Amino acid sequence: MTFYRRNLPHWHPEGKAIFVTWRLYGSLPRGAAKSTGKSAGAIGSTATPGCAQGTEAGRRFRRLDAELDAGLSGPVWLRDATIAGHVERAILRGEQLGHYQLYAYVVMPNHVHVLLAPRVPMARITAGIKGVSGRDANADLGRVGQPFWQDESFDHWVRNDMEFERIRAYIERNPVAAGLVARPEKWPWSSASYRKGDAQARVPVPQ
Repeated sequence: MTFYRRNLPHWHPEGKAIFVTWRLYGSLPRGAAKSTGKSAGAIGSTATPGCAQGTEAGRRFRRLDAELDAGLSGPVWLRDATIAGHVERAILRGEQLGHYQLYAYVVMPNHVHVLLAPRVPMARITAGIKGVSGRDANADLGRVGQPFWQDESFDHWVRNDMEFERIRAYIERNPVAAGLVARPEKWPWSSASYRKGDAQARVPVPQ
């Protein structure tokens, strides 16, 4: 078990898959996060779509994720295929380098969900993905030196196989739930699309 704390506590038991979410800087209004009892810098601390279907933690996560899906405030730079591509390449590159085993991912217009089994510390994984993708995206957007990602990431370690499958399905169906596509594999920036072969594969995603 490893542990570190920023705005939120982060627990990472050895050998467990981790569900990770992070979002664009300024993608939620302050009131949206405050209404759930959390700071505007984070999505949640222990809430996940898989572990807490009927609990307040689970409902809080879903409310905030739905707010992000609606994209009614803040930037949605990841709608741009070039910008989304920077993020996807960073995610796939980390798996290629052996930093983690990648099970599922989706790049949404203003946030990202990833399910992985880390082989190096999670702080290094998120710093690497966010650092590289944020730098490349800001260069294309003409925003060099400005924050691209919200500093804090949310993560949750997966308790069992049932929760793992629920979370993986949640990630890949997020574009469908947000009304962006009719089927998961039709969203280009996701593991569902890669497995189906509907998007141009750069690096194979493990299944």
